[in-house]
Amino acid sequence: MLSFSPKNVTKELLSELPERSRRVLVDRFGLSPKGEQRTLDAIGQEYGITRERIRQIENHGIAAVRDSDAYTEFAAALEDLKRAVHTLGGILAQETLLGHVAKADADHNHIIFLLTVAHHFEDRRENADFKARWHVDEQLAEQVEEALTNLYESLESNKLTPEDEFVQVFSKHLRQAGVKNRGDDVLLRWLHISKRIGRNPLGEWGRMESPHVRIKNTRDFAYLTLKRHGSPMHFTEVAKGIENLFGRETHPATTHNELIKDGRFVLVGRGLYALKEWGYEPGVVRDVIRGILEREGALTREEIVERVKRERYVKDATISVNLQNPMFVKQSDGKYAFAKKA
Repeated sequence: MLSFSPKNVTKELLSELPERSRRVLVDRFGLSPKGEQRTLDAIGQEYGITRERIRQIENHGIAAVRDSDAYTEFAAALEDLKRAVHTLGGILAQETLLGHVAKADADHNHIIFLLTVAHHFEDRRENADFKARWHVDEQLAEQVEEALTNLYESLESNKLTPEDEFVQVFSKHLRQAGVKNRGDDVLLRWLHISKRIGRNPLGEWGRMESPHVRIKNTRDFAYLTLKRHGSPMHFTEVAKGIENLFGRETHPATTHNELIKDGRFVLVGRGLYALKEWGYEPGVVRDVIRGILEREGALTREEIVERVKRERYVKDATISVNLQNPMFVKQSDGKYAFAKKA
């Protein structure tokens, strides 16, 4: 995307500085071949001066670069970088920007140096809500961050939304903040500015704190696997699904143990699991019968069998055996009811 070599430009911009100023900037921004960024304290100890004095030298060096003939000579290159930022959206998370404009990882520190010394760019440091970011339009930056904040607050805690739908919801918040007519590619780059909104491996978006977005363990992968499948699965199928969808090898026994421990999953048959959010309730067959009778009142055996089989993969005979439990009573009309204790 850039028409120049960041390394060559930084080399020329630094060439007119006094030796110590040049070395401090090289160390602070990691502009040496090793790419190592050094702290103020580390550099200060090397020179035998305070970290604040190093900070002063750094700031003076940046100001000197801006006033140099080399800065004027490479004005076109810096304008090119500005056009790239503008084309990508005008405000970008630093990691997103580097991913688009740097041809190699070795260019990253050089680009950050150019962003810092050029008059065209403003940075916003990382905080609890947003990643480190750069922009070329202060008003736009404020509007995008306002829209991201409002988007987060509008989201339900654990709801997942497909990417195309999520982008449309974000677009609505952007319009309310005064930003219109931007492509989906730009909106996706803006979404990556937020630290509180995220995308899971299946391309669904939601709040970052949700276990459905920030995937940490086998249980979370199992949840996404079942959700993508859309119907109950045997734990061995869940393990295979995790491997097929995410390339993560998982032992069936481990998967089974994790499914048992997590309230998001309900055992609905021999080794078969469903998501509780689908309407399945936890417990053994008699617990399911009890819940049905408490909700709907007395029912015939046939009605109970039909309703239980919506929630459990069991034989009719198994349901009939559970109806013999003392917690249920057969009424004179032939219907079964829950025998409430006096």
